[in-house]
Amino acid sequence: MKQSLKYIALTVLFIGFTPLMAQDIQLKSIEEIVRPDDSVRYFPLEDFVKVVLSNHPVVKQADLLPDNAREEIRLARGAFDPKLTSNWDVKNYKDTEYYDIFNTTLKVPLWFPIDPKISVDRNRGVYLNPERNIPSGEEYRQVTAGLSLPVGRGLFIDQRRAAVQQAQIFAQISEAERIKVINKTLLSAVKAYWDWYFTYFEFRMVDQSLAISEEIYNRVKLDFEFGEVAAVDTVQAAITFQNRSTERQAALIDFKRAGLVLANYLWGENEEPLEIQDNVAPVWDVEFQQPAESLDSLLVFAVQNHPELQKYSLKLDQLDVDERLAKENLKPRVDLNYNLVNSPINYSGEFTDIDLGNNYKFGLEVEFPLFLRKERAKLRQTRIKIDQTDYESRFARQQIVNEIEGAYFEMVNGQQMLSLQRQAVSNYQRLLEAELFNLNLGESDLFKINFQQDKLLEAQIKFIKQQVNLEKAKLELLWAAGKPYLNFRF
Repeated sequence: MKQSLKYIALTVLFIGFTPLMAQDIQLKSIEEIVRPDDSVRYFPLEDFVKVVLSNHPVVKQADLLPDNAREEIRLARGAFDPKLTSNWDVKNYKDTEYYDIFNTTLKVPLWFPIDPKISVDRNRGVYLNPERNIPSGEEYRQVTAGLSLPVGRGLFIDQRRAAVQQAQIFAQISEAERIKVINKTLLSAVKAYWDWYFTYFEFRMVDQSLAISEEIYNRVKLDFEFGEVAAVDTVQAAITFQNRSTERQAALIDFKRAGLVLANYLWGENEEPLEIQDNVAPVWDVEFQQPAESLDSLLVFAVQNHPELQKYSLKLDQLDVDERLAKENLKPRVDLNYNLVNSPINYSGEFTDIDLGNNYKFGLEVEFPLFLRKERAKLRQTRIKIDQTDYESRFARQQIVNEIEGAYFEMVNGQQMLSLQRQAVSNYQRLLEAELFNLNLGESDLFKINFQQDKLLEAQIKFIKQQVNLEKAKLELLWAAGKPYLNFRF
């Protein structure tokens, strides 16, 4: 009698509960699964890139490269700074003034190698060298003003002018290197963001699949209590539920690890490392934005503006300066010096007439190595470096062109694959919905449901993976083309 009452009660419960259960086991679309939750703080890609460009130590380090280059230019230009020198040499012995020699000279180096100078001398003494003698009528003081001019080696270029030119080229190399370093940092950072994006939404898909498995498991247990299914079916449903639980834990671990990797690129304004909070998640975005540039325009841009190719071109410019200097050093050194004495200013500070034929000092200095082995070797080494750099530049250019074409091909075909994956998700969802409907009618089994659920979850994850791969392919394309900041604009 008690068993009959229990059976009647369960039957009434089953009749009242079955429509409700059939209504509960409903599949959600991807858009419904990833729908924003009020408890979640979303972290868009644009905000992430802003933080990286503003605070990442590598980016800040790259921003120092132009500053260092400007100091290199200042250092090289220091060779053209005016120079004031003074010398005073005195000897007095047994109340005899052997000599008292004083000299002050101001030299003003110019870009064109005419280096003017003005010198003031005051020389006196009993044993003064005759060539230093200055008449007492001039109060032992004398003013000379003149210039030096190299008419051989150093007329068109010399070491100091070459240093300035190379420092200016180095400034351009530093700017290209800065863009390259920032682009490389952004590439790895944004890839880490998309990995974090994938693991998060993979977790959401697995979590939804777990919810469905739990509902099926509860349904099977209820059917078993009514004697509609065998005990082994409850075991199978329990195993599936347990497997889904394990997959959810594994997906959660992957998401946490991806968050830790992403945190490597997050730094505060005070250079303190930041962490990804548990309630922070990426924003779901399936609208892929293809770069506005065509393949041909990207290739043209890369050949003309890619930081790596710019560096090679600028290195060739530096080597061109080295080559011109090496050629200049093959010439004999012939330096002319001409100085007016007490003209156009005399020892009293008065202006006087200039007479080039009188009151002057003139000098000629000639130097020429007989074999020029050092100079010829330097020129040959420079030309070898030019050839080596040119070969490297050509190879790098071809590599960049191939990388651009490969990334562009992957991106274009990836869009088609994404569309196909979207259709596959829709079709697998229809199949699983049909099996769940049959389950409500008692015409399906757990094997078919589990199979279709596995296929749906697999298709959903593949869809997200392809979405991420497509975004990464676009990044690789912009990186290969050398686009500054990978086209991120703020």
